[in-house]
Amino acid sequence: MKNINKVFDDKIILKDINLSFEDNRISCIVGPSGCGKTTLLNIILGILKADCGEVEGRNGRRIAAVFQEDRLCEEFTAYANLKLVCDDKDSDKVIHEHLEHVDLKEAAFQKVSYLSGGMKRRVAIVRAVIAKSDIIIMDEPFKGLDEKTKVKVIDYVKRYTKEKIVIITTHNLDEINMLKATLVQM
Repeated sequence: MKNINKVFDDKIILKDINLSFEDNRISCIVGPSGCGKTTLLNIILGILKADCGEVEGRNGRRIAAVFQEDRLCEEFTAYANLKLVCDDKDSDKVIHEHLEHVDLKEAAFQKVSYLSGGMKRRVAIVRAVIAKSDIIIMDEPFKGLDEKTKVKVIDYVKRYTKEKIVIITTHNLDEINMLKATLVQM
């Protein structure tokens, strides 16, 4: 990202942001609420356009995302939400293995609308991880998870994203340490 600027209603949200994210690495963006972390992610994703500056290195790369709101298909099962991003080859086995890693094996065939907030969060994280992507963007992905579950899910993310660029926003320094992530201060 080179010289990224974004203004909303005459309020400067991002000013001269210059960042780079390494291949095969997890980077955590931290900063106070309202400093533009989510706006920055939306610019990387191409959902928002920067007022000026450039985002390089995403052309030809596939991007998966976990938004602050889970954005799951509520009337689909957890399994069906994951099936949406899988190739047919080996997808059943892969889906069940990944659900087991985040303690959701028993919830595979429950409608997402019946799942708790933390369960939905884990489905959204698994969906991003198993999607055929080169870059994963996660906006406060561990929010709402109890400590035991958070540790398990962080281990899962570390294990299955080793060959991807992973960009995560968080307010939690313990999460950054557990992820062994590069710190990006806003």
